[in-house]
Amino acid sequence: MNLLLTPRAFVRRHLLAPVLGPVLGLPSPLAGRTVLITGASSGIGEATALAVAARGATVLLVARRRPDLDRVVREVEEAGGTAYAYPCDLTDGQAVDALVETVLAEHGTVDMLVNNAGRSIRRSLEYSYDRMHDFERTMAVNYFGPVRLILGLMPAMRAQRFGHVVNVVTWGVQIKAPRFAAYIASKTALDTFARIAGRETYADNVTFTNLRLSLVRTDMISATDAYERSPAKTPEQAAALVVRALEDRPLTISTAVGNLSEVLNLAAPRLMDAIAATASRRFPDSPAARGASD
Repeated sequence: MNLLLTPRAFVRRHLLAPVLGPVLGLPSPLAGRTVLITGASSGIGEATALAVAARGATVLLVARRRPDLDRVVREVEEAGGTAYAYPCDLTDGQAVDALVETVLAEHGTVDMLVNNAGRSIRRSLEYSYDRMHDFERTMAVNYFGPVRLILGLMPAMRAQRFGHVVNVVTWGVQIKAPRFAAYIASKTALDTFARIAGRETYADNVTFTNLRLSLVRTDMISATDAYERSPAKTPEQAAALVVRALEDRPLTISTAVGNLSEVLNLAAPRLMDAIAATASRRFPDSPAARGASD
């Protein structure tokens, strides 16, 4: 909810537009906006780029691999949209700074940012004692890269008095699942950063949404054997939630399981510890987590 809106604008955006917009063919709030999406070369990022461009936004696609980005640009253009590719390694601070400078010079203000790029590691502490680099890697991709990008783009958003940032995090920030200490800690850092930053930028009409996704069937989860038979969203289903976050600008989008877990973790923390410890034994570490090098 945006309390900066007038009552009439609030009713139009939050009450009339969601119901009457599709019926009357009203334009999406994304029409004419410039949206930067990280991790845009595949999976959720690719699906989001297509969905956002279909609603009239110009999409700026960021990922490490130029050939894959060029492929997504072609997909967007063949569907009638507008897209630009910007190869960048988000773990390289100088490269992120150069990306921000180039994007602002070529497009002016970025209206909306989707921090989708991420790295997941599922490994018990038992196999992590000599793997500090697991924690450094996840923080570099999942926290420091997005924060650096936010800090670079934020001044222009605040100056124009409009901006929105969507952080694709995980329901794990609420569930606190065993074996994901490196991954969930890095996503929790970004989740908390956004909540605090959003309070500082709220008066400038610059807002944040933390999208706490459950499992999505992408390459990121393919290495985890335990997920082969687990229910998971498609990238397109996840992208639909990103679009909702961009259009409606809610504070968070969470799952019922995540919300329930968060309540129980507060109300009965030791009971939840016992349940999680017991449940985790049913899904041991993968062979790669137990010893394969990467």
